[in-house]
Amino acid sequence: MPAFDLIIRNGTIVDGTGAERFIGDIAVKDGLIAQVGKVTGDSAEEIDAAGMLVAPGFVDIHTHYDGQATWDQEMAPSSWHGVTTVVMGNCGVGFAPARPDKHEWLIGLMEGVEDIPGTALAEGMSWDWETFPEYLDALEKMPRAVDVGTHVPHGSVRAYVLGDRERPGAVPTADDIAKMSAIVEEGVRAGALGFSTSRTVLHRDVEGEVVPGTTATAEELVEIGRAMGRAGHGVFEMASDMMREWDEFGWMGKLSRETGLPVTFAALQSIAKEMPLDEQIASMRAENDNGANIVAQIALRGNGIVMAWQGTVHPFRLKPSWKEIEDLPWEEQKAKLLDPDFKARILTEQHDFSDVNPDIMGLIRVVCGGWNMQFEMDPEFNYEPTAEESILERAKAGGVTGDEYVYDLLCSDDCKGFIYLPILNYADGNLDFLRDLQHSDDTVNSLSDGGAHCGTICDAASPTFMLQHWVRDRQRGTIGLENAIKRQCADTARLYGLEDRGVLAPGFLADINIIDMDRLKLGKPWLAFDLPAGGKRLLQKADGYVATIKNGTITFRDGEWTGAAPGGLIRGPQRAELAEAAE
Repeated sequence: MPAFDLIIRNGTIVDGTGAERFIGDIAVKDGLIAQVGKVTGDSAEEIDAAGMLVAPGFVDIHTHYDGQATWDQEMAPSSWHGVTTVVMGNCGVGFAPARPDKHEWLIGLMEGVEDIPGTALAEGMSWDWETFPEYLDALEKMPRAVDVGTHVPHGSVRAYVLGDRERPGAVPTADDIAKMSAIVEEGVRAGALGFSTSRTVLHRDVEGEVVPGTTATAEELVEIGRAMGRAGHGVFEMASDMMREWDEFGWMGKLSRETGLPVTFAALQSIAKEMPLDEQIASMRAENDNGANIVAQIALRGNGIVMAWQGTVHPFRLKPSWKEIEDLPWEEQKAKLLDPDFKARILTEQHDFSDVNPDIMGLIRVVCGGWNMQFEMDPEFNYEPTAEESILERAKAGGVTGDEYVYDLLCSDDCKGFIYLPILNYADGNLDFLRDLQHSDDTVNSLSDGGAHCGTICDAASPTFMLQHWVRDRQRGTIGLENAIKRQCADTARLYGLEDRGVLAPGFLADINIIDMDRLKLGKPWLAFDLPAGGKRLLQKADGYVATIKNGTITFRDGEWTGAAPGGLIRGPQRAELAEAAE
């Protein structure tokens, strides 16, 4: 019998702790790391990783695979980018608890907020659960290429308790709040990693209504947080518009100090937010200096929209001529779009803003004509484009209007052209403001939204972007490899109490990436129609992933899924004692 199941030899090991890289071997036995350094002995399989980066599997704490995880083992696209653990149920949306008469409502909530096709969710999910513990049991039945953990989502809890009373502005009674708190406590005790809510007007259901948490009071939120405190663990996660009168940091600080639990929020640079990002960070740090544990989730690139004819959004969607063809089969649409007469007509038309919600009118105007903020996704696109690369400047250089340039761009590559519109995190026209934040212990790399925004973004590739752009290629200043790996592995894992992963050391889970940094490169996104009921999603692969290993089993070789599914459901914190006992 071989001494080990797998030995990775001669790799450049970055162990996830922030320590300096070194050349060495890693031995794997029974799903755990057995030795790191110089390994003697034989194994059932060996991988020569000379010249390759060997790092822990990436831990992505902000995803929306709540529906997909019930039918899909591969868990793409996150699993294509070295991710071996995902945390879902973010932003207050999810599918448990769920009364039978609320299934359609919950699907509409997820479809509106996260742009996941409702038809795909309706066909793909079995709904063999009602309570949150039953949902965890359903998740546990299916092995996957990655581990999944989840929050208890506020929207589902509110709908379960309030029923038909759940609508914007609904004020729950003290009894309602007690029932919600009990559901959250039950879910956390059953294995949820935390609770999530959303308080931003950008998050709306398919009917255009703001999501349940938007109008919740601080008293409601703190009582729910106390329920997690009674259970003894959990992360309180939130997206918010950070209106000053809401005093979000005041109640977040109070909740964290009282329960001893971490509170984390989406920290994004936005010209629309009343409270600028630097003020958000300062307010967080003032609460932390007073004994709180608040952590800012930061994205590593501009958060925005990828626009295409077949995507959810493009600049001509509100033109009358588009409305005439939007329900036609794609081949008929394409024929119209390539017709010079149709092009001439649509370019002369005005946008119809009559049905646009006033709260998002500014955003819609940018989508329909903000050419200085939009960029062509050409083969060398790097997600930190300059003003000179904007549609506006390229149109000027070409002697055409922005509308005409964009129309032709979208029609390029057999009508598969893409435009990038960074709405958040790009107010300065660059990502410089993120450099210091990537060296702060009170921030964590996050907000990939893996599995969500299927027709508008594909930020599940964030770990690859981090290595390609921020570590290797960025001309405006890079970050260190050791720090980047720590932030995407150990730091994200520790926030959620997952102390058994994110580090390459004896006794930790054998979740490992072998990456050829010289070849690492994001591919061009494409629209696939492979969700249940033919639902669409933007996908993006990458070159350079030699192997991804989950629980000691190779799940991906050269970017292709092996079919192995050694991952499962995470129930609650995974303590360090597990690792110590395995040494």
